[in-house]
Amino acid sequence: MLQVLSITVPIYVVMAVGWLATRGGLFERTDLRVFGKYVINIALPALLFNALSQRSVAEVLNPVFVAAYAGGSLLAMGAGLFWARRVAGKSMSASAIMAMGMSCPNSGFIGFPLVMQVFGSSTAGVGLALAMVVENFLLLPLALALADSDTGEAGATGTRGERLRAALAQSGRAVLRNPMIHGIALGFLFSVLGWRLPEPLAKAVNLFAMSTAAISLMVIGGTLVGIRARGMAHDVGVIAAGKLLLHPLAVLLMVVLLPPMDRELQTAVVMMAAVPMLSIYPIMAQKHGHDAMAAAAQLGTTILSFFTLTSLLWLLGQVPR
Repeated sequence: MLQVLSITVPIYVVMAVGWLATRGGLFERTDLRVFGKYVINIALPALLFNALSQRSVAEVLNPVFVAAYAGGSLLAMGAGLFWARRVAGKSMSASAIMAMGMSCPNSGFIGFPLVMQVFGSSTAGVGLALAMVVENFLLLPLALALADSDTGEAGATGTRGERLRAALAQSGRAVLRNPMIHGIALGFLFSVLGWRLPEPLAKAVNLFAMSTAAISLMVIGGTLVGIRARGMAHDVGVIAAGKLLLHPLAVLLMVVLLPPMDRELQTAVVMMAAVPMLSIYPIMAQKHGHDAMAAAAQLGTTILSFFTLTSLLWLLGQVPR
């Protein structure tokens, strides 16, 4: 257990430093947005490029990882959507936002640092790249399109199908402008063609890549300052249970059912699914008026994840290799 804590504790210590620095006034909320933009637009693309360009195509293209992550995530999203819509009787937009919280993890800001602590940056980088392909091309566009298809919202025009198609098209265009997708595409290209950057450029890219983990965790900690969860305990509990328990279990089920892959990647894909939801979850929920619920869920899930991730790593350590 001490070995497991040596993996999870540093991650949450850095988050706590980010929270304390923001709470104490050292950083403002606007500073966190700058740090976040740096990670998303520079550090993470550099990391993804490094992880993919330095490995062979056979190592990078792993359809089993993609299938396990996509299949498990869709199961979690479907379960969340069904519960919110059919059991709780919520609107389509609220149901879609809850389902997003249960199935779209923060693979870049938390998942990568966690997997890196266990397996190193090489495995973590490949896992992150494959996870981000699934998230950006499948999970996020689908969840946002479902939320936008709510014809019961004020200002909604057209049928649900028309709104769904328009939202999917808009999400697709946004994906193509994403710097992280550019980093993945360039990394794949260099891997396929066997290209290498000149050493000075490679070292510069590596410097940006190495800055990812600490800054991203600081940002996560800082963004939790000021969030309140009062009066939303039930919804927060459901989203947290879906994200921290159902999602990794669904991905684990897919790992068991699908053909075997490298043991490190088997563990990494479950770990990626087990982390809290993406950091911009409340921002994405804001358009539909569900940002308070999303922020409260993010706070509760992030706090609880220390215990669930520690338990998960301990359990994975008990499985015979």
